[in-house]
Amino acid sequence: MTLLEASVRAASVLAAFLVLPLLVGQAEHKVMAHMQGRLGPMYAGGFHGWAQLVADGVKFVQKEDITPRAADRWVFRLAPAVALVPYLLAMATIPVHPGVAAVDVPGSVVLVLAATSVGALGTLMAGWASANKYALLGGLRAAAQLVSYELPIVLAIASVALAGGSLSLATLTDRWSPWWLLWQLPGAVVFLVAAVAELQRPPFDMPVADAELVMGAWTEYTGLRFAFFLLSEYAGIVVMSLLFATLWLGGWHGPFEDTLGWVWTLLKGLAVAVLVIWVRVAWPRLREDQLQRLAWVWLVPLALAQLLLTGAGVVMGW
Repeated sequence: MTLLEASVRAASVLAAFLVLPLLVGQAEHKVMAHMQGRLGPMYAGGFHGWAQLVADGVKFVQKEDITPRAADRWVFRLAPAVALVPYLLAMATIPVHPGVAAVDVPGSVVLVLAATSVGALGTLMAGWASANKYALLGGLRAAAQLVSYELPIVLAIASVALAGGSLSLATLTDRWSPWWLLWQLPGAVVFLVAAVAELQRPPFDMPVADAELVMGAWTEYTGLRFAFFLLSEYAGIVVMSLLFATLWLGGWHGPFEDTLGWVWTLLKGLAVAVLVIWVRVAWPRLREDQLQRLAWVWLVPLALAQLLLTGAGVVMGW
């Protein structure tokens, strides 16, 4: 790969990283509004308030960046980057078209899992460094949630990797067949539920429960650092949605996949993102005991059963 090709790929990933989360955020505003019988953003930018998130970004830039006096300054300031940058790395490894990925590594599945796990640590760092009791409680809840729901995600993806015989996202997508929609359906459900919890999205938003903890680990953040946490949430939705579309929905497979494969990948990812948004509106927040029970009593056994079924299928040559 030449330096020019590497620069173009890096610029493309950075542009997608900046644009796709904003599109998901705008979709969330409008989808939630219509589900609740209201209009949502209508004025910023003119047509249906398309520039609302841009206006919000300008607002965050104008706000003062405040660091509490008792905070651990370096950890406090570094936490937003730790929450955001790993999703950029994960997005760079997801193939959107045959042979098209910014970073093509043999074990891209492992890399994506590691990156998304690190991203959740940013919330824990923010809670610990803020010198605020509400923030600390939010950070501890985030840590407990990370431990509980990382295992179902790993087991669900391991089942797909075992079925496809590879740890490469591109290879798994290339070997995908519609039969997987039925064979790997339990793992798909486990992954989707666990991914929503991993992103700390409703109904699993206990670490950022505004009615209980103000804004949880983000309570003391202002300006751009707070905006980075919001952007990391939307970037996480993009990464998890594209990952689900790649592993379970066939990624670029569809009509005219040789030329429009990237369109199918993005459309499938958008459909999953809208489903994540729908869950936020449709379900109330769980209690902490319900959160842990769902993970250890239901998701982990179901993911293990899916892995056992896949192993039996591979051995028997299904």
